[in-house]
Amino acid sequence: MEPRVILNNQHLELIINRLCYQLVENHDDFSNTVLIGLQPRGVFLAERIVEKLKTITGVESIQLGKLDITFYRDDFRRRDLPATASETEMDFLIEDRKVVLIDDVLYTGRTIRSGLDALMDFGRPQKVELLVLVDRRFSRHLPIQPDYIGRTVDAIVSEHVEVDWSKDKGKVILKSLDSE
Repeated sequence: MEPRVILNNQHLELIINRLCYQLVENHDDFSNTVLIGLQPRGVFLAERIVEKLKTITGVESIQLGKLDITFYRDDFRRRDLPATASETEMDFLIEDRKVVLIDDVLYTGRTIRSGLDALMDFGRPQKVELLVLVDRRFSRHLPIQPDYIGRTVDAIVSEHVEVDWSKDKGKVILKSLDSE
């Protein structure tokens, strides 16, 4: 199967815009809300969302964190090569605040579980919501569901959803693992 573009740059912009308006609806001025992108790919989405939110709301103080989950993963010791950690950047407290955890693709739920474990090391939030660009809804290993969904994709196990975050040519591609 040839790789198939399921979202092009124009679709991505529309979806990010819609997700931002949903966030504004639920979080008003973001004074008690922080956005946290999961390293590495969730950060790309989180940065675009914060950029758009600042334009929509006029609020410049929206807090964005970057959370590395490498050593919270249940498979990091099972890899052939040693895991390479990214940086965690959170210069704010999450205690009693609303947290929107952001990732690009929700597949089995294991990455999100790792993100929740890592997040709890920084305090106890009032509430945690999950925002994903793509939800592969029939592939869960854990009972995790997003609060904000850009697009739902029904992909079979032998397919892979890949997000290209190029600023001008961003797209989401569905690939067959058999053809790689």
